[in-house]
Amino acid sequence: MTPVSSHSPHGQSPLRTVQVLGGGSAGSSAHVRSLAAGLVARGVRVTVCAPTEADHTYDFTGAGADHVHVPRSSDPVSVAALRVACADADLVHAHGLHASFRAALALSGKPVPLVVTWHNRAYAEGARGHLLRVLERRVVKAATVVLGTSSDLVDRARRTGARDARLAAVSLPGPRTPAERGDPDRQCSKVRAELGAIARPLLLAVGSLERQRGYELLLDAARAWRTLDPGPVVVVAGEGPLRGELQGRIEDERLPVRLVGPRDDVAALLAAADLVLLPGCRESRSVLAQEALYARVPVVATAVGGIRELVGDAAELVPAGDADAFAAAVVRLLGDPQRRELLRERGVRQAATWPTEDETVAQVLSVYDELTRHRPLA
Repeated sequence: MTPVSSHSPHGQSPLRTVQVLGGGSAGSSAHVRSLAAGLVARGVRVTVCAPTEADHTYDFTGAGADHVHVPRSSDPVSVAALRVACADADLVHAHGLHASFRAALALSGKPVPLVVTWHNRAYAEGARGHLLRVLERRVVKAATVVLGTSSDLVDRARRTGARDARLAAVSLPGPRTPAERGDPDRQCSKVRAELGAIARPLLLAVGSLERQRGYELLLDAARAWRTLDPGPVVVVAGEGPLRGELQGRIEDERLPVRLVGPRDDVAALLAAADLVLLPGCRESRSVLAQEALYARVPVVATAVGGIRELVGDAAELVPAGDADAFAAAVVRLLGDPQRRELLRERGVRQAATWPTEDETVAQVLSVYDELTRHRPLA
């Protein structure tokens, strides 16, 4: 006999929820894994609908959730698989624009609450940008509640027509313990040797090689770093459609930038880095910024989206699109060890203000309870 959930009203069976992921960014996938574990621990039944490779990476089943393979496409077969998975759900929670659109299609005509979390703003230009705006309107019209991970996303949901849009607590797992990290000095030396930064500053950027990430600005700024002594090594971890264009500029302009492709050791790269760079023109609740502050690595970022709200005074912020200001901020920090130490200390304090995993689960669960309080008795 299934035990009654500790938070469920007397006589009701455990709440049955479905979490829907698309391809799943690192931030949204880590959040769903953390959320699933916390909900299961509180007696909630959780099914995660996501591609099989996402379960292999994030181990939703290891968190106590059921996993159903649903491809990231919105074709009829994927939507039908999602509809079957949501058949007995009391509530469906979708993460990201495309997953939310699939969930809305799967729930069409069913009186099941749909919670949508926007972790970042989807961005594109031209015809694809128009399509994304159409999808946003469809999603907010279908959603019972839209949760935004930053104030700018909440404002955008409201402007797009959301009936109910709220700021969401979203946490990442905190820093690992020393025992989990192993020997950090040895790991740092190994990473720096691999990247050619033994006696040179190591600057790190992480993210897909797409227009909104601001890598063109990063390369513009890198021109100013060629004359520094010692000259920094700029490492960009990620893959995407701009690789050829960026690599061509790096070679033609002899820039101190290395494109190292996708990496599964970002934590080790962070531990070895002297500075983390966020040159993007579209950032909400940046996973990299959070990981950098946890790892006590100073950050230089453009003041866009939810960045200022996230990092407070614990990062060096410059105007969006200003490559000269970005380059100058990096040069100042590299030459000012006291400022770098101050930012590390501020980063620790700022990270302590972010919601914990328990607080995140509690807030989400309060939304679930609000939306399902009138569900029938078992």
